[in-house]
Amino acid sequence: MLDGLLERLRAALVRTRRLERREVQHLRVWLENTQNLVHVSILLFVPLLIAAVSVLSERLEAISFLLFPPLAAATYTLFSDPDGRFASPRRFVGGLSLGAVCGWVALEAGALVHGVPVGVLEVDAAGAALAVFLAGASTWLLDLEEPAAFSTALLVLVTKTTQVAYVASVFVSSAFVAGVFLLWRERFFQQRAAYLYASTEGDDHVLVPWRGDYPLATARLAAGIAAAHDTAKVVLFGAVDAESAEEAPVVDADGVPLSDGGGAVGTGAGEAGGETAGDGGEDEGGAGDDGPTGPTLGLDTVAADLEREFGIPCEVLVAATEDGTTSAGRVLQAVHDANCDLVVTPYETRDGRLSPFVHDLFDSDTDTLVHRSVDGRESWTDVLVPVRKAGDVAHKMIDFAVRLAGEDGRVSVCHCVTTDRGRDRAERMLGDLVETVPRWVETRISRGDVETYLGRVAGDYDLVLVGSSADRSAASRFVSRPTFERIDDLACDVAILDRNFRY
Repeated sequence: MLDGLLERLRAALVRTRRLERREVQHLRVWLENTQNLVHVSILLFVPLLIAAVSVLSERLEAISFLLFPPLAAATYTLFSDPDGRFASPRRFVGGLSLGAVCGWVALEAGALVHGVPVGVLEVDAAGAALAVFLAGASTWLLDLEEPAAFSTALLVLVTKTTQVAYVASVFVSSAFVAGVFLLWRERFFQQRAAYLYASTEGDDHVLVPWRGDYPLATARLAAGIAAAHDTAKVVLFGAVDAESAEEAPVVDADGVPLSDGGGAVGTGAGEAGGETAGDGGEDEGGAGDDGPTGPTLGLDTVAADLEREFGIPCEVLVAATEDGTTSAGRVLQAVHDANCDLVVTPYETRDGRLSPFVHDLFDSDTDTLVHRSVDGRESWTDVLVPVRKAGDVAHKMIDFAVRLAGEDGRVSVCHCVTTDRGRDRAERMLGDLVETVPRWVETRISRGDVETYLGRVAGDYDLVLVGSSADRSAASRFVSRPTFERIDDLACDVAILDRNFRY
C-alpha cells in the first residue's frame, strides 16, 4: 500500500512539473510579442519606480508628493514606446527639469510684478499661462519636448517646498528613473531575442523525407536552415521496398551493406532509427496514400555533397517497408529516434487539399516546413515573409529567411492592411519584429489582400515563407482558406511553416 501511495505521489509530482513547464512555455511564447513585453514592463517598473521615489521622499522632505503625478505619467511614456520619440533619457530628464525651472521663473516674475514675496504670492491665470508658455517654448527650442514638462512647470507654482529644492528633486527623481530605463532598454529590451525568443533557437537537427519531384531542392533548403548553427545536422530519410532490400541490400558509398534487410538501416547516428520500419506504425489515413519516394540508394552521395558544401554532418536513414514509402508515422518515429527538431518535406496535395502525409505532419508535435518547389531551385537569396500578426511563428519565419538568404541576400517582411488606418499599427508591428534581427531587413506594407500582393511581387523573389494558419479556429479556416492554399500559382518557391514544437 505504501509503495502504491508513493507511486501515485511521484506521478502527481511529474504531472505538476509538466504543467508548470507548459505554463512557462506558453508565457514565454506570449512574451515574444513585443507589445505584450512592453505592457508587462510598464506594470512592473512604473509602480516600482514610483514606490522607490516615495521612499526617497519620506527621507528627504525637499521632495514633494506633487512631483509624483507628472513623474508617473512621464515614466509610462518612457516605457510604453522604448524606441519612440520620447524614449530618450536626455529628453526625459531635461524636459522635466526645464519645465520645473520655467515654473520657477514664472513664479519669480509674478512676485516681481505684484511686489510681494514668492512665499505669499497667489497663483493667478497669468502666472500659469506664463509657466506653460515658457515650458513649451524652451523645450521646443532645446529639442527637449516632453509632455510632462508642462506638469512640472505648473506644480512648482503650488508646491510648499522652496523652488530650488523642487527643481533639484525633479532632476534627481527623473535621473533615477531614466537610469533604470536605460539599463532595462540596453541590457534587456534590445537583447530580448537572446532571453525570450526561443522560437529562433533550435531547428538545427533537420530530417528530410526523400519524396516528391524535387527532393534534392528540399534537402538543400533544409541544409541551408540547419547550417546557421554550429551543432547542426541533416538526416535524409528514404524508403525501399522490403523485398528489393532482401534481394539487393542497401549499401553505403563504399559498397558496405548497411543492414541485413528488414527494418530501418542508416549511417552515423542514424543507427538509432533501426526500429523505424518495423515499429513506426502505419499512420492513420497516410500510410497507404503515399507516393513513391524516388531513388533511395543514392542518398549517401547526396549526403556527402551536402556535407562538403554546407560544412555540416549529413546522415542517412533508410526504412525497408512493404510498400517502399515513407509514411508520416515512420517519419515522426525517425524524427524522435534521430533526435531531430524540424521536418522539411516537399509539398503534396490530393484533390486540391493537403495530402494525408503532410496533414499528419501538421498534426504532430514536431515543427514542419513544407517546401513547394517550382522548378527545382537550389538557392534562395531573395526571401519574402508575409506576416499576419506578431508572435513566435513570425519570428521563426524571419529567422529561417535570414538563414537562407545569407549575408548578401535580401529579406523582406510584409503585412497587408485593408484600410489606411491600420498602417500605423502595421508599421509598429513590423518594426518590433525586425529590430532584433542581426542584419538589415526591409519592411513592406500593402493595402489589399495578401494573395493579390504576393501574386504581384512573387517574381522578384526566390522564396515566399508563410505560416500554416494553425492558430486559427476551424470556423475561421472554413470561412477563409489558409493563405498557402490561395497562392498555388506563385512564380517562386513557397515554404509553409507549421509550428508545433514548444521547446
